[in-house]
Amino acid sequence: MERVICLLIGYVFGLFQTAYFYGKTKGIDIRKYGSGNAGTTNALRVLGTKAGLIVFAGDCLKCIIAVCITRALFSTGHPENIYLLCLYTGAGSIIGHNFPFYMGFKGGKGIAATAGLILSFHPYFIVMGVVLFFGAFLTTHYVSLGSLLVYAGFMIQMVVCGQMGLF
Repeated sequence: MERVICLLIGYVFGLFQTAYFYGKTKGIDIRKYGSGNAGTTNALRVLGTKAGLIVFAGDCLKCIIAVCITRALFSTGHPENIYLLCLYTGAGSIIGHNFPFYMGFKGGKGIAATAGLILSFHPYFIVMGVVLFFGAFLTTHYVSLGSLLVYAGFMIQMVVCGQMGLF
């Protein structure tokens, strides 16, 4: 039951579409420009660097806040499962970001929300994520390649740290 609650907490926070709302303050629907999705990269391309940074921060923060709420609710009752419950919350936030019901299940790609999950998880993971993302992006200029490498690196780090007993 706790896992379902964590997914729902994450989904509710993931529904806040930062790019969409920021675009509305500028008088545009971000989904009608650029790549057509309501994410950080599209906001960066369409609205500029300042907008991209604001949207990135908002998308990261929604996942971080959801994970903090999960930690506050479940850390005393389930300390042995808190990392798993935080992963469920992060997954819910990413699903809410990617598939918001009020926007016809068409949101962003979940990259910044995933960055928020990684930021809220463990400080050790931040360094590897930054190195992987910017190493790939600065070399190839593909955001998607950097994002995929961050995902793969995060999963590898989770397995290695779990086997080493760091959780």
